Amino acid sequence: MDWTAIALSVKLAAIVAVILLAIGLPIAYWLTFSRWRGRFLIEAVVALPLVLPPTVLGLYVLLAIGSRSPIGRAWTAWTGHGLAFTFEALVFASILYSLPFAVQPIASAFSQVDVSLLEASATLGASRWRTFFRIVLPLSIDGVVTGAVLSFAHTLGEFGVVLMVGGNLPGVTRTVSIAIYDQVQSFQYASANATALLLLVFSFAVLAAVYAILRKPWAVPALS
Repeated sequence: MDWTAIALSVKLAAIVAVILLAIGLPIAYWLTFSRWRGRFLIEAVVALPLVLPPTVLGLYVLLAIGSRSPIGRAWTAWTGHGLAFTFEALVFASILYSLPFAVQPIASAFSQVDVSLLEASATLGASRWRTFFRIVLPLSIDGVVTGAVLSFAHTLGEFGVVLMVGGNLPGVTRTVSIAIYDQVQSFQYASANATALLLLVFSFAVLAAVYAILRKPWAVPALS
């Protein structure tokens, strides 16, 4: 079992989940409460990774961060090395690929907040920031947790995007999904099965935790 690849994948998923939580909250808030008629275009852009083949997204990300692109040249001038085929490239690509898994659950939770509560808060003179942190966010915490957990789990199992953008460099860009692929290609089926089983159990545990948070099976049922 390739523990280095597993540790790298967990590190990548944790970083991406934190970043997506930071940028997903304002995006979801804007998509939910904006009155701009063209917001459906932004919604389509956010949801695009759900239907776009990972290799296609990976190709365009690779072109966007290549040595001839403005982003690639700026990164090289800043760090002294290219951005493609680095861990930072994996983070950048994974943020784009897992964005809808963070934004959509949060936006769905925001949309269920009673608008009258927001109007009452505004009437009492509370700012939008205060209203968000005192009303919107607490009432939407289930969606926020779901978005963070799903983005973490989705990033953990990525294959096509990370392979296109990061390649297969041990200890640098070789994630657990790529390690499983390599093990199968080299006929190491026992190792591949052990790694895949670990990923399967972890993914099931994550999804079970998400559904438990949403359904709250431990809660005492209300008396009719």
